[in-house]
Amino acid sequence: MQFGRTTLSKFVIEQTRGQHSEMGALLIDVAAAVKTISALVGKGALSGFSGALDSTNVQGEVQKKLDVLTNEAILRHCEWGGQLAGMASEEMDEPYRIPDQYPRGRYLLIFDPLDGSSNSDVNVSVGTIFSILQRSEAGEAEPGDFLQSGHQQIAAGYAIYGPATMLVLSVGNGTHGFTLDRESGNFQLTHPDIKVPEDTREFAINTSNERFWEPPVQRYVDECKAGKTGVRSADFNMRWIASMVAEVHRILMRGGIFMYPKDNKDPAKPGRLRLMYEANPMAMLITQAGGVASTGRERILDVPPETLHQRVPVLLGSKSEVERVERYHQEYD
Repeated sequence: MQFGRTTLSKFVIEQTRGQHSEMGALLIDVAAAVKTISALVGKGALSGFSGALDSTNVQGEVQKKLDVLTNEAILRHCEWGGQLAGMASEEMDEPYRIPDQYPRGRYLLIFDPLDGSSNSDVNVSVGTIFSILQRSEAGEAEPGDFLQSGHQQIAAGYAIYGPATMLVLSVGNGTHGFTLDRESGNFQLTHPDIKVPEDTREFAINTSNERFWEPPVQRYVDECKAGKTGVRSADFNMRWIASMVAEVHRILMRGGIFMYPKDNKDPAKPGRLRLMYEANPMAMLITQAGGVASTGRERILDVPPETLHQRVPVLLGSKSEVERVERYHQEYD
């Protein structure tokens, strides 16, 4: 057991004193939900909850049993405290209304309860992503209240369920990592003020979609694959876990660039990842850590939301590499 470390509870209380004091209590509820999900995911096949359901979510994706259970865990842990005006999730078509028996606050919680859930069946890291916004006053949320740009987030974070469970959080003053001490049940501050290295020699992308990419992305990846014999004069490593949380966590720990770009595989979709509860919170964390998050043509935090489940291209990570891909888009356009 680590004595003398700052706990998550102490950290959020200190960081949210004053204008956002009630948000500290909300973040502690989110952390409690993460502990529940960590225990559930950690049981693997022993839980009896592996496999898919017959239902699909609003994205048309087949739901895993764990998708539904983890969604319920967050709702139950966070609905009662009086800080929230409403919640929205990848697994629900419409925003979640706070039950009448509970008081309503001014905050809005948006989340992906189990990012990369297809990896759970093969015991690969999965995670939870969340974003916190606010209304001007306490009360019941309207659907339009959720449609705020990424710059209006007042907190964002993710949990990663791997060999250790970590919660990575920003409340607007840097990005900080907390590790769950399974003996005490507390999240302890282990990675204060994380910084993404500005330069990198590592990229993450699903190359099976290469034939569908736009020319700027094809150009960038071709240069990386050419290594020392190409125009970059340096060898690059490629990674792909198919879990955004795991990809972003690696980048925060050691640098790199993650790309899920626009492609023409399905022309009806401008991107693959959801703006409100995947791209925006990760963009806030990466930006607060000194990195860059972009669609290739604009910064993710600048994208005006039009619908709750809106999709966008995502390129994020080390500053020099993301800005290079942005430049390739500008030159192509």
